[in-house]
Amino acid sequence: MPTVHDLDTPSVLIDLDRMAANIARMQAYCDAHGLAFRPHIKTHKIPEIARMQVEAGAVGIACQKVSEAEIFAQAGFTDIQIPYNIVGPHKTARLMELALYNWVAVSADHPSVIAGLGDAARAHDLRLRVLVELETDIHRTGAPVEEVVNLAQRIEQDDHLHFLGLLVYPSSLAMRPAIQEALDRLNRAGIGVEVVSGGGTGAARCAHEIPELTELRVGTYVFNDWATVGKGWASPDDCAMTVLTTVVSRPSSDRGILDAGSKTLAADRWDDAHGYIVEYPEARLYQLSEEHAHVDFSACAERPVIGERVHVIPVHTCVVSNLHHQLYGVRGDDIEVIWPVAARGQVW
Repeated sequence: MPTVHDLDTPSVLIDLDRMAANIARMQAYCDAHGLAFRPHIKTHKIPEIARMQVEAGAVGIACQKVSEAEIFAQAGFTDIQIPYNIVGPHKTARLMELALYNWVAVSADHPSVIAGLGDAARAHDLRLRVLVELETDIHRTGAPVEEVVNLAQRIEQDDHLHFLGLLVYPSSLAMRPAIQEALDRLNRAGIGVEVVSGGGTGAARCAHEIPELTELRVGTYVFNDWATVGKGWASPDDCAMTVLTTVVSRPSSDRGILDAGSKTLAADRWDDAHGYIVEYPEARLYQLSEEHAHVDFSACAERPVIGERVHVIPVHTCVVSNLHHQLYGVRGDDIEVIWPVAARGQVW
C-alpha cells in the first residue's frame, strides 16, 4: 500500500477517520432534530464522498452550478438542489435537460429569473420546482420579505413551474423573524410551503432553534478548515483536510518558505494568516506567492530544516479542492484511496 511518504508535495490529504466522524456528526444532528440533510458538494466536488454522505442518511445533494449538477447526475445522483439564480437561455436549457430525468429544484429572487425558468420549462414541456430565496444580512442574493408572495404567485401562475418553498443562506438565528414573516404572508395568501431550506456551517449549530426549517444544506463540515476553527465551529482535530508541503528555503533564522502558494492553498486569510501549520502551531503563514508560502517561525522554539515536510490546515477547504486534480484519502500514513476531483473547475 502506498504511503504519504511516496507523494510529491504539495499534495492534499483527507483524513478518512476525521471525515467519517464529521459526516456522522452532522447527520446525527439533523436526524435528532427532524431536519432533512442535503450536503453541499461544492466543498469536495467528488461523487464518491457525496455517496458516503447519502449513505449516512442525506436526502440528496446541493450543487452550486449547473455544471456541477451535470457531473453528479452522471454519477447517479438524482435528487439535486441548485440554490442559485440560473440565468440565460443556454444555462436554463441545460438545467431542463437535468430536470427531465432527475428531481431538480432551483432558487430565484426576481421576476425576470422566474420568467426565464418558465420559458425554458415550457420549451421542454416539464414542471420545474422553484424556491424563493430570502435576503439575509450578508446582502448577497435573495428577495426582501415583502416580495415573497409576489414571487411565489408568479411561480404558481406558470403552468410549468411549481413553488416549492423558501431558501435562506445563512439561516442564522437572526433570520428567524424574517422566515416567520415570510411564512405568515404566504399562509395569508393561501400559498402552501413544502420546504424551508436553511444553510451554512455556522448556521447549522443553531438550526434546531429555528423549527420552521425543514432541511439543511452544509458543505464545509465534511472537511472543516482553519476558518471554521477560528469561528469556533470546529476544533483542529475535526479538520480532515491538510496540505502536505515541503520547506524549500530558509532565507533567515526566522523565515521559511514552503512549496505551496496561492495556486495550492488559495488566497483566503483568517486571523491574518493563510493557514495553520500542524507541526509548528506558533508559526505564522503570513504571505503567499503563486508557488511559495512565506512563514514566520520567530515564535517557535524549534524550527524546520530545508527538506522537512509539514501539514497545513487551509483557511478555505472548498477553494483548495477546486485547485487540485486529486485528493488522497489517508489513514495514518497509508493512502487508501485517490479521488479525482470530478467537478473541478465546473463553475458555469
